[in-house]
Amino acid sequence: MYELNIPLREGESPFYRQIYEFIVKEVRSGVLSPATRMPSTRVLAANLGVSRSTTQSAYDQLVSEGYLEAKPCKGYFIADLEWMEGWQADWEERGGNAPEGPSGPEIRSDWICDFSPRGVDVANFPYGVWRKLSREVLSEAKENLFNAGDSQGEKILREALTVYLHSARGVNCDPGQIVVGAGSEYLLLLLSQFLPGRKQIAMEDPTYKQAYRVFERSGYEVRPVRMDDMGMDVRALRESEVGLAYVMPSHQYPTGIMMPIKRRMEVLSWAGESEDRYLIEDDYDSEFRYRGKPVPALQGVDREDNVIYIGTFSRSVAPAIRISYMVLPRKLLRFYHEKCDFYASTVSRVDQYILARFLRDGYFERHLNKMRKVYRAKHDALLEELAPFFGAFDVSGENAGIHLLLTSKKGRSENWLTKRAEEEKIRVYGLSQSRIGKDEEETGTVLLGYANRSIEEIRAGVSGLARAWLA
Repeated sequence: MYELNIPLREGESPFYRQIYEFIVKEVRSGVLSPATRMPSTRVLAANLGVSRSTTQSAYDQLVSEGYLEAKPCKGYFIADLEWMEGWQADWEERGGNAPEGPSGPEIRSDWICDFSPRGVDVANFPYGVWRKLSREVLSEAKENLFNAGDSQGEKILREALTVYLHSARGVNCDPGQIVVGAGSEYLLLLLSQFLPGRKQIAMEDPTYKQAYRVFERSGYEVRPVRMDDMGMDVRALRESEVGLAYVMPSHQYPTGIMMPIKRRMEVLSWAGESEDRYLIEDDYDSEFRYRGKPVPALQGVDREDNVIYIGTFSRSVAPAIRISYMVLPRKLLRFYHEKCDFYASTVSRVDQYILARFLRDGYFERHLNKMRKVYRAKHDALLEELAPFFGAFDVSGENAGIHLLLTSKKGRSENWLTKRAEEEKIRVYGLSQSRIGKDEEETGTVLLGYANRSIEEIRAGVSGLARAWLA
C-alpha cells in the first residue's frame, strides 16, 4: 500500500481539494502507477490529521473522474488509464509540465474552476442516514451475512429495485431478471460474455467512452452510428447491419439529447424485427430533469422483450457506492445462467443490505428530492451567468443531467476554446473526447459540468470564460 505524505496548507484551498490535486499530480507524473493500492480514507485521515469526511470527499471526486477505482472489500486503487502510457517520459521531457492531448489540459493546483462533466456533489451525501443504516445492518447481522451471497445480488436488494424501477421509471421486471454488479462497466463486461449472436454492436457517436472501451476490448466490432436532434439515426442503424445497439434515450451522454417518443418507437421497431436483436438501454442519470416529466424507460414499453436495461447509483448517490444493476430480458436469462452465474457478486453483501433499506425505507427518494433542488440551483446559476454568451454560443443539453454544452456560433474550434479557457485557469472538456468515429469533424463544442462545483465557483468560472471567449 502506498503511503501518502501530503503537505496540507492552512488558508489555501479546502483540504479535500488539496488532497485531490496532490493525488492527481502524482498519478499524472507517473509516481503513482496503475493498480497501486491507496490507503483507506480512515488511515489517510489519521495520518493527515483531518476528518474522514475530508479524505472521503477527495477519494469520491477521484473515483468520479476515473483516477481511482473502488474495489469492494479491497479498497481504492489507481485506475489503469490509457493516457498514462508514456506519460512519465513526456512529463520529464517537458520539465514537469503535464502534456496536452486527449486527457485534457494540464493538471494545476491553481485552477479557478474545473467544469468536469463526471463530477458528483458528494458534500450532500447523506452521511448520517448511511451511518445509521450501516449500524442497523451490522447489529442485526448473522453469520451467514458474511458468507458468499447470491451471484445475481441479494434478493432483498433486487426486490427493492423491482419496486423502485417500476414506480420511478416504468420498468417491468421481477427480481429474478436483475443482476447487481460493481459499476456499469462490470455489467457490460459480464453481458459481453453471454450475449448470443455476432460480436458486433452499434453505438451512438459521440458516446460514453467507457462503454465503448469495454465492448472494443471484449472483442466486439463497434460501429459508430451518427445522431440527429432526436438521437440515434435509425436509418444509419439499419445500415450498420448489426443485431445489438447501445443507446441512452433518457439523457444521451454527452450531447444531452432526450429521445422523443417517435424515435423511441422507431428504435424499438428496429429491435422487434428480429428475435435476436437487442437494445442496451443505459439509464445512467434520468433522475435529474429540469423541464417536463421523465419519459418512461424503453424497457417499460418494449413488447418484444428485446431491451437490456442498465442503471447505477454512482450519479444519484455517490461514485464510491459502486452499485449498478442490469435488468435482463427473460429470454436472455438462460444464457446468463449457463455462462455467467458462477461469477461471485462483486458487491459486498453488507452494502447491498444497506442500499436495500435506503430504497425500501424512503431515504433514497428523499435524497433525490434534495439533490434535484441542489442541482437545479447550480443549473440555474450557470445558465444565468451564461446569458452574455448566448449571442456567440448555442446552449444545449440544459434540460436534464448535470452538464450542458456550449457550441461556438463563430466557428471557434474546440482546441481554441479549451486553450483560451486554460489561460484563464478554467478547465472545460471538448466534445471530441467522446467521439468514436474516425472521420468526424470538430464541432467547436465544449461540456460544462457543474455538479461538484459550488455556485461561487461556477460564477468565478464563467467570469473566466467570458474573459477568454468574449473579450
